[in-house]
Amino acid sequence: MKLLVAISQTPETTARIAFKDEGKAFDPSGVNFIMNPYDEWYALVRALELKEELGGTVTVIHCGPAANDVTIRKALAIGADDAYRVDITPDSAYVVAQQVAAHAKEQGYDLIFTGKETIDYNGALVGGMIAGLLDMPFISHASKMVTQGDKMIVTRDIEGGEEDIEVSTPFVLSASKGLAEQRIPNMRGIMSAKSKPLNVVEPVSAEAMAVHTHFTVPPPKSAVKLVDAEQVDELVRLLHEEAKAI
Repeated sequence: MKLLVAISQTPETTARIAFKDEGKAFDPSGVNFIMNPYDEWYALVRALELKEELGGTVTVIHCGPAANDVTIRKALAIGADDAYRVDITPDSAYVVAQQVAAHAKEQGYDLIFTGKETIDYNGALVGGMIAGLLDMPFISHASKMVTQGDKMIVTRDIEGGEEDIEVSTPFVLSASKGLAEQRIPNMRGIMSAKSKPLNVVEPVSAEAMAVHTHFTVPPPKSAVKLVDAEQVDELVRLLHEEAKAI
Protein backbone atom coordinates (compact mmCIF):
# COMPACT_ATOMS: atom_id res chain seq x y z
CA MET A 1 0.00 0.00 0.00
CA LYS A 2 1.30 3.41 -0.99
CA LEU A 3 0.60 5.97 1.73
CA LEU A 4 1.11 9.75 1.78
CA VAL A 5 1.08 11.93 4.90
CA ALA A 6 0.89 15.71 4.60
CA ILE A 7 2.72 17.34 7.52
CA SER A 8 2.90 20.95 8.62
CA GLN A 9 5.05 22.96 11.02
CA THR A 10 3.48 24.97 13.84
CA PRO A 11 4.59 26.95 16.88
CA GLU A 12 4.72 24.80 20.00
CA THR A 13 1.71 25.19 22.26
CA THR A 14 3.56 27.24 24.91
CA ALA A 15 4.94 29.79 22.41
CA ARG A 16 4.20 33.49 22.89
CA ILE A 17 2.22 34.55 19.85
CA ALA A 18 2.78 38.02 18.40
CA PHE A 19 2.29 39.75 15.07
CA LYS A 20 4.26 42.34 13.13
CA ASP A 21 3.85 44.73 10.20
CA GLU A 22 0.75 46.29 11.77
CA GLY A 23 -0.85 42.90 12.34
CA LYS A 24 -0.34 41.63 8.80
CA ALA A 25 2.21 38.90 9.55
CA PHE A 26 3.12 36.42 12.26
CA ASP A 27 6.27 37.27 14.21
CA PRO A 28 8.46 34.13 14.51
CA SER A 29 11.04 35.78 16.78
CA GLY A 30 11.90 33.49 19.69
CA VAL A 31 9.32 30.88 18.67
CA ASN A 32 10.17 27.17 18.78
CA PHE A 33 8.50 25.24 15.95
CA ILE A 34 7.32 21.63 16.00
CA MET A 35 5.55 19.20 13.71
CA ASN A 36 1.81 19.75 13.98
CA PRO A 37 0.69 17.23 16.64
CA TYR A 38 -2.36 15.98 14.71
CA ASP A 39 -0.08 15.25 11.73
CA GLU A 40 2.61 13.58 13.83
CA TRP A 41 0.82 11.71 16.61
CA TYR A 42 -2.19 10.46 14.67
CA ALA A 43 -1.84 10.77 10.86
CA LEU A 44 1.79 9.71 10.50
CA VAL A 45 1.73 7.02 13.16
CA ARG A 46 -1.49 5.46 11.80
CA ALA A 47 0.05 5.39 8.34
CA LEU A 48 3.08 3.57 9.77
CA GLU A 49 0.81 1.10 11.56
CA LEU A 50 -1.01 0.44 8.30
CA LYS A 51 2.28 -0.16 6.54
CA GLU A 52 3.30 -2.63 9.25
CA GLU A 53 -0.05 -4.41 8.87
CA LEU A 54 -0.39 -4.48 5.08
CA GLY A 55 3.07 -3.67 3.73
CA GLY A 56 3.96 -0.78 1.47
CA THR A 57 5.61 2.61 1.90
CA VAL A 58 4.95 5.81 3.82
CA THR A 59 5.90 9.13 2.22
CA VAL A 60 5.58 12.51 3.89
CA ILE A 61 5.11 15.81 2.08
CA HIS A 62 5.57 19.32 3.42
CA CYS A 63 5.20 22.78 1.91
CA GLY A 64 7.81 25.16 3.29
CA PRO A 65 11.35 26.57 3.13
CA ALA A 66 14.63 24.74 3.77
CA ALA A 67 14.57 25.85 7.41
CA ASN A 68 11.74 23.35 7.96
CA ASP A 69 13.84 20.34 6.96
CA VAL A 70 14.45 19.50 10.63
CA THR A 71 10.71 18.88 11.04
CA ILE A 72 10.67 16.65 7.96
CA ARG A 73 13.67 14.71 9.26
CA LYS A 74 11.76 14.00 12.47
CA ALA A 75 9.00 12.37 10.40
CA LEU A 76 11.67 10.24 8.74
CA ALA A 77 13.12 9.36 12.15
CA ILE A 78 9.69 8.22 13.35
CA GLY A 79 9.55 5.80 10.43
CA ALA A 80 8.54 7.41 7.12
CA ASP A 81 10.42 5.94 4.14
CA ASP A 82 10.98 9.13 2.18
CA ALA A 83 9.90 12.75 2.02
CA TYR A 84 9.11 15.58 -0.35
CA ARG A 85 9.41 19.26 0.42
CA VAL A 86 7.66 21.62 -1.92
CA ASP A 87 9.88 24.70 -1.96
CA ILE A 88 7.21 27.29 -1.28
CA THR A 89 6.01 29.44 1.60
CA PRO A 90 2.25 29.03 1.13
CA ASP A 91 -0.12 31.86 1.93
CA SER A 92 -3.33 29.81 2.16
CA ALA A 93 -4.68 26.32 2.77
CA TYR A 94 -5.76 26.10 -0.87
CA VAL A 95 -2.21 26.64 -2.10
CA VAL A 96 -1.01 23.82 0.18
CA ALA A 97 -3.80 21.55 -1.04
CA GLN A 98 -2.91 22.23 -4.67
CA GLN A 99 0.74 21.30 -4.07
CA VAL A 100 -0.15 18.07 -2.26
CA ALA A 101 -2.80 17.13 -4.81
CA ALA A 102 -0.44 17.71 -7.73
CA HIS A 103 2.18 15.43 -6.16
CA ALA A 104 -0.39 12.77 -5.23
CA LYS A 105 -1.88 12.76 -8.73
CA GLU A 106 1.55 12.15 -10.22
CA GLN A 107 2.54 9.41 -7.74
CA GLY A 108 -0.79 7.58 -7.33
CA TYR A 109 -1.21 7.00 -3.59
CA ASP A 110 -3.77 4.60 -2.13
CA LEU A 111 -4.45 6.69 0.96
CA ILE A 112 -3.64 10.28 1.89
CA PHE A 113 -3.49 11.32 5.55
CA THR A 114 -3.65 14.78 7.07
CA GLY A 115 -4.16 15.90 10.64
CA LYS A 116 -7.70 17.09 11.35
CA GLU A 117 -6.34 20.65 11.67
CA THR A 118 -3.20 22.59 12.54
CA ILE A 119 -2.91 23.94 16.07
CA ASP A 120 -2.06 27.45 14.88
CA TYR A 121 -4.81 28.34 12.38
CA ASN A 122 -7.30 25.55 13.26
CA GLY A 123 -8.70 25.77 9.74
CA ALA A 124 -9.33 22.05 9.08
CA LEU A 125 -9.35 22.86 5.36
CA VAL A 126 -6.48 21.12 3.62
CA GLY A 127 -7.74 17.51 3.75
CA GLY A 128 -11.10 18.28 2.20
CA MET A 129 -9.51 20.47 -0.46
CA ILE A 130 -7.05 17.73 -1.44
CA ALA A 131 -9.92 15.26 -1.77
CA GLY A 132 -11.89 17.72 -3.89
CA LEU A 133 -8.96 18.39 -6.21
CA LEU A 134 -8.35 14.65 -6.66
CA ASP A 135 -12.05 13.71 -6.80
CA MET A 136 -11.59 11.25 -3.93
CA PRO A 137 -13.79 10.40 -0.94
CA PHE A 138 -12.91 12.40 2.18
CA ILE A 139 -13.40 11.28 5.78
CA SER A 140 -12.75 13.92 8.43
CA HIS A 141 -12.06 13.66 12.17
CA ALA A 142 -11.22 9.94 11.99
CA SER A 143 -10.61 8.39 15.39
CA LYS A 144 -10.38 4.70 14.43
CA MET A 145 -9.66 2.71 11.28
CA VAL A 146 -9.63 -1.05 10.71
CA THR A 147 -9.15 -3.07 7.54
CA GLN A 148 -11.90 -5.44 6.44
CA GLY A 149 -10.96 -7.36 3.32
CA ASP A 150 -10.47 -4.89 0.48
CA LYS A 151 -12.32 -2.15 2.38
CA MET A 152 -11.73 -0.07 5.47
CA ILE A 153 -14.08 0.79 8.28
CA VAL A 154 -13.38 4.29 9.58
CA THR A 155 -14.93 5.68 12.75
CA ARG A 156 -15.22 9.46 12.79
CA ASP A 157 -16.24 11.87 15.53
CA ILE A 158 -19.55 13.66 15.02
CA GLU A 159 -21.63 15.97 17.20
CA GLY A 160 -22.79 13.91 20.17
CA GLY A 161 -21.26 10.61 19.08
CA GLU A 162 -19.50 8.63 16.37
CA GLU A 163 -20.30 7.16 12.98
CA ASP A 164 -18.77 4.27 11.05
CA ILE A 165 -18.02 4.61 7.34
CA GLU A 166 -17.10 1.84 4.91
CA VAL A 167 -14.75 3.03 2.19
CA SER A 168 -12.43 1.66 -0.48
CA THR A 169 -9.09 3.14 -1.48
CA PRO A 170 -8.09 5.59 -2.73
CA PHE A 171 -9.39 8.19 -0.27
CA VAL A 172 -8.28 11.09 1.90
CA LEU A 173 -8.54 11.02 5.69
CA SER A 174 -7.99 13.65 8.37
CA ALA A 175 -6.79 12.20 11.65
CA SER A 176 -8.24 13.03 15.05
CA LYS A 177 -7.25 12.04 18.58
CA GLY A 178 -7.48 8.30 19.13
CA LEU A 179 -6.50 7.18 15.65
CA ALA A 180 -3.03 6.15 16.88
CA GLU A 181 -0.61 6.40 19.79
CA GLN A 182 2.30 8.85 19.71
CA ARG A 183 5.71 7.39 18.83
CA ILE A 184 9.02 8.83 20.00
CA PRO A 185 11.94 8.53 17.55
CA ASN A 186 14.64 6.20 18.86
CA MET A 187 18.38 6.54 18.19
CA ARG A 188 18.27 4.05 15.32
CA GLY A 189 15.47 6.00 13.66
CA ILE A 190 17.27 9.31 14.14
CA MET A 191 20.44 7.95 12.56
CA SER A 192 18.64 6.30 9.63
CA ALA A 193 16.71 9.50 8.94
CA LYS A 194 19.95 11.15 7.85
CA SER A 195 20.25 8.82 4.86
CA LYS A 196 16.59 8.66 3.82
CA PRO A 197 15.58 10.63 0.70
CA LEU A 198 14.33 14.17 1.23
CA ASN A 199 13.36 15.38 -2.22
CA VAL A 200 12.99 19.12 -2.81
CA VAL A 201 10.58 19.92 -5.63
CA GLU A 202 9.42 23.11 -7.25
CA PRO A 203 5.82 24.18 -6.60
CA VAL A 204 3.11 23.97 -9.23
CA SER A 205 1.42 27.19 -10.25
CA ALA A 206 -1.25 27.93 -7.64
CA GLU A 207 -3.34 30.94 -6.78
CA ALA A 208 -4.69 31.61 -3.32
CA MET A 209 -8.45 32.21 -3.42
CA ALA A 210 -8.55 33.56 0.14
CA VAL A 211 -5.64 35.04 2.10
CA HIS A 212 -5.09 36.33 5.62
CA THR A 213 -5.18 40.12 5.77
CA HIS A 214 -4.91 40.92 9.48
CA PHE A 215 -4.21 39.22 12.80
CA THR A 216 -5.00 40.23 16.38
CA VAL A 217 -4.30 38.64 19.74
CA PRO A 218 -7.09 38.19 22.30
CA PRO A 219 -7.44 41.01 24.84
CA PRO A 220 -5.66 40.37 28.15
CA LYS A 221 -7.73 38.66 30.80
CA SER A 222 -9.09 40.94 33.48
CA ALA A 223 -8.13 40.53 37.12
CA VAL A 224 -10.13 38.16 39.28
CA LYS A 225 -12.92 39.82 41.22
CA LEU A 226 -13.67 38.49 44.69
CA VAL A 227 -17.21 38.90 45.97
CA ASP A 228 -18.13 38.55 49.63
CA ALA A 229 -20.30 35.51 50.32
CA GLU A 230 -22.95 37.79 51.74
CA GLN A 231 -23.13 39.90 48.54
CA VAL A 232 -25.23 37.50 46.47
CA ASP A 233 -27.00 40.28 44.57
CA GLU A 234 -23.65 41.76 43.52
CA LEU A 235 -22.43 38.33 42.39
CA VAL A 236 -25.55 37.85 40.27
CA ARG A 237 -25.12 41.32 38.76
CA LEU A 238 -21.50 40.66 37.81
CA LEU A 239 -22.32 37.27 36.29
CA HIS A 240 -25.11 38.84 34.27
CA GLU A 241 -23.67 42.18 33.20
CA GLU A 242 -19.92 41.53 32.95
CA ALA A 243 -19.32 37.79 32.62
CA LYS A 244 -22.49 37.33 30.51
CA ALA A 245 -22.75 33.91 32.10
CA ILE A 246 -26.42 34.15 33.08
